[in-house]
Amino acid sequence: MTQSKADFEARLRRIGAERYHDLHPFHHRLHGGQCTPDEVRAWVINRYYYQSRIPMKDAAFMSRVENPDLRRAWRSRIEDHDGSDGNEGGIRRWLRLASAVGLDPDYVASCDGVLPTTKFAVDAYVRFVRDKTLLEAVAASLTELFAPAIHAARIEGLLQNYAFADDSSLSYFRRRLTEAPKDVAFGLQWVLDHADTAEKQDQATAALIFKTDVLWSQLDALWGAYVAPARIPPGAWQPGTGMAQAAA
Repeated sequence: MTQSKADFEARLRRIGAERYHDLHPFHHRLHGGQCTPDEVRAWVINRYYYQSRIPMKDAAFMSRVENPDLRRAWRSRIEDHDGSDGNEGGIRRWLRLASAVGLDPDYVASCDGVLPTTKFAVDAYVRFVRDKTLLEAVAASLTELFAPAIHAARIEGLLQNYAFADDSSLSYFRRRLTEAPKDVAFGLQWVLDHADTAEKQDQATAALIFKTDVLWSQLDALWGAYVAPARIPPGAWQPGTGMAQAAA
């Protein structure tokens, strides 16, 4: 049976309450100030791979959109990450965070040392958006529903617990507090309007669950490689490499 828009929205929001990666122990460790400097650096390196692929994912999505209104509404997401006149973009802000934690931003941007699981998960998300229906692609982006809370908690936790944290190094997260609500308001309404059968609602729900799995698996990989059992796979970042000159 097709759910009402209100009931369907509540169903989507429950996914975040049960499965969003703010529940992962790595985030509790990070926000609580318990991560070592190298654990923070590993997170920055691997999260960069995700950040750098977001505009590629959005470009793949737009290449399949025939409706110019939808393309026009979506293209700001690429500019939010890649930058535009007057906006340096999220990718550059993330590299500023990399510098703040002692990493060479060129090393981080090279994506050398990214964990294999991170690559598999993120690349799977790009393929998902490229190959699935537009409804499933938009629905997968709705993890943004839950992002403002995690960004706010991250800003507070990092400022309280880490010497590198300041307005400059955390500018990525502060900017997303204003960018994400705009994106999610459009995406949520689009999904609610277009998931107009029970089958489509199920597809959208599965897409959002898939995206939460993509995010969760990245933190699982970080935990296993750098926290416990701290078994770093071949080719992944080794502490002490890729450091900025002053931090080397």
